[in-house]
Amino acid sequence: MSQLSGARVADVGSCGDPIMSTDSYIHFYQAPQGDAPLVFTFHGTGGDEHQFPGLVSRILPQAGIVSPRGDVSEHGAARFFKRTGEGVYDMADLAARTAKMTGFIRAHKEKNPDRPIYGLGYSNGANIMASVLFEAPDLFDRVILMHPLIPFDPPTQPGLSDVAVLVTAGQRDPICPLPLTERLTAYFQAQGAQVETFLHQGGHEVSQGEVDAIAAFLQKA
Repeated sequence: MSQLSGARVADVGSCGDPIMSTDSYIHFYQAPQGDAPLVFTFHGTGGDEHQFPGLVSRILPQAGIVSPRGDVSEHGAARFFKRTGEGVYDMADLAARTAKMTGFIRAHKEKNPDRPIYGLGYSNGANIMASVLFEAPDLFDRVILMHPLIPFDPPTQPGLSDVAVLVTAGQRDPICPLPLTERLTAYFQAQGAQVETFLHQGGHEVSQGEVDAIAAFLQKA
C-alpha cells in the first residue's frame, strides 16, 4: 500500500544537519514486496513526489518506492537546492541539502538491509542524486541520471566503482548542454563506475526510447 508521509519538524533540524530520519521530507512511500529493490525517485523543478512512482511501478511492479518532495521553493516550483540562475548553483546550499538528503536515504536504506537500492532522478532531481553519489556512493547499487547538469568538477570518488550508472540526455537540450553530460559520463567512467548512456535527438523532454532504456536498465538481473 502506498502512502504520503510528512516531514516532522523535530526530524528535519537545521538545513545541512545530516540527521538520519525517514521523515525528513514530505514523500511518497510504497513498501517493497519480497526481495524486490527499493527505488528512490527525484522529481525535476516544478514536479513533486508523484512524478515518477508510476513509471517505476510499471517497470518493477513489486519494487518499494521512496519519492521525496524538494523542500526549496523557486517562485512556487519545488526544487532540491537553491540556484542563483540557470545552471548557476548556490554551492553552500547544495552542500547542506546534499547532507540532509544523504541522511534521509541512509535512514531508509538501514531499514532495508540487504535489499538492492536504486535511484532515478530527472533534471534537478538527477542533480541532487549525483551530488549524494559524489559524497556517499555506498547508498546506491544502480542509478539513473536523466538530463543531469553538473557545472562543477566533482571530487575523486573510488567508491563509485561499485555503482552501475545510466545517464540519459537529449542532444539538443538547452538546459543541460551535451558537452556537460559527456563530461559527467567521463567522470563516472574515470571513477570505475559501470556506465551506460542513452541519447535522443530532442531536448529536455523524456522520450519513449529513453523510457525503454530506463526499463531495460532497471530490469537487469
